[in-house]
Amino acid sequence: MAVLGLGLAALGRPEYLTAGHGAWLGTARSVEGLRRRCEEVLDAAWAAGVRWFDAARSYGLAEQFLSGWLADRTIGTREVTVSSKWGYAYTAGWQEHAQVQEVKDHSATALARQWPQSRALLGPWLDLYQVHSATEESGILDDEKVLRALAGLGVPVGLSLSGPGQSFTLRRALAARVDGQPVFSAVQATWNVLEPSAGPALAEAKAAGWTVIVKEALANGRLAEPGPGIGALGERPDATALAAALAQPWADVVLSGAVTVGQLRSNLTATSAPAPPPDLCAALAEDPRAYWSRRSALPWT
Repeated sequence: MAVLGLGLAALGRPEYLTAGHGAWLGTARSVEGLRRRCEEVLDAAWAAGVRWFDAARSYGLAEQFLSGWLADRTIGTREVTVSSKWGYAYTAGWQEHAQVQEVKDHSATALARQWPQSRALLGPWLDLYQVHSATEESGILDDEKVLRALAGLGVPVGLSLSGPGQSFTLRRALAARVDGQPVFSAVQATWNVLEPSAGPALAEAKAAGWTVIVKEALANGRLAEPGPGIGALGERPDATALAAALAQPWADVVLSGAVTVGQLRSNLTATSAPAPPPDLCAALAEDPRAYWSRRSALPWT
């Protein structure tokens, strides 16, 4: 069975595209307010046995918050697994309701800029560096210069996926080689009971020896609390939805995106909750294009 990790997408910046994020976060949105919130959730996760933490250059100050916490708590490099990502730049400048929150750039120039920034902050703790939201459209899998640079970083390299073409992108990445050697050894993909279409491709990645990380198991907040259309998941849909992801035989890590200690503790009950039956999951699944269209329309709050 997979383990639960903690993703910092919604804890490193004042706004995120998760339903209910603004209400959960409240008014403490200054840098110091977010730092304290992030550290509280990290402390609770550590106390509960969570040992995988995921950040990104575009998650505001998530890498900085995480590195400070690791250093302050004197957590050894062998006690924890840290992953981060490059390929997006946070551009909102800590301003609420910014028209542009982040900008995607999968060029060799962006990698050359962002890799030293991540390495300077996370240094010896950084175990996995991932392309952020690789897609066919971004062209990264056709960019020999970027692939060669990734292969030469000296740390394991993965890619996160996004959009209805996740499976196609992943299968192309499985074949990516530099001088005959695989470039990637890990994938972080969206999988949840509403959007399970990447499952077969993720099973192929697992069979190839890759580490498989599940993100957005709660569908950007849609499965976090009881609501229309998900009544079959019970009074604790977050635990049931996470249990479904944890039960996938190809999954190694399932990320919680908790914003509060209470949410984290609720998410953690998934480790002992029964997974929903396959027929129920199949009944909840949406058309992937409709799912991703709805996700892209979510407001940043």
